[in-house]
Amino acid sequence: MHESLNISDVTPRELFTKSHEKLMKDAEDSIKGIATSCTVVGALIVTIMFAAAFCVPGGSDSNTGLPIFMDKKLFKIFIVADGISLVFSTTSVIIFLGILTSRYAEDDFLTSLPTKMMIGLSTLFFSISTMMIAFSSALTVMIGDNGNSKTFIQNLLLAFLPITSFIWMQFSFIVEIFISTYGPGIFDKKIKPWR
Repeated sequence: MHESLNISDVTPRELFTKSHEKLMKDAEDSIKGIATSCTVVGALIVTIMFAAAFCVPGGSDSNTGLPIFMDKKLFKIFIVADGISLVFSTTSVIIFLGILTSRYAEDDFLTSLPTKMMIGLSTLFFSISTMMIAFSSALTVMIGDNGNSKTFIQNLLLAFLPITSFIWMQFSFIVEIFISTYGPGIFDKKIKPWR
């Protein structure tokens, strides 16, 4: 039935494509706008986390070249969180660049682009989260309060305000993309039989 011609010698697929050209162009513009914005944010995080790995809190010992706070637990948390944030932000930038360079064919809007968008937003979220953990641990180390976990927890709670706002603004969008991509379609729904 997909390839059968109707009255005007057009297949249903061709008719659908022709009648939804504006919707597809609007979707392309929307996805490109989101991907561009997220690429900029991800690139900023990559830059910050890369620089933070080499400009460690407290500096380095001039004799050995090792970081001064290397033996402190919060410094180790800083290094691990910085590395994880760098990896996730780089991944998100690569994924969003993949979205921007996509061909935007009709079939790409079914699973490819929504999946890339969900993965890109998720990796960007984890990148922001680990960046804030690195920030909180570095700040606590710099204050010189390494033994006091209360200061670290207070810094971490304050640092998680941007993460909470990111979740608040983007979570429903990610869920909506997931449901429309992987949820039941109009042909998969269970309906009551007519009587």
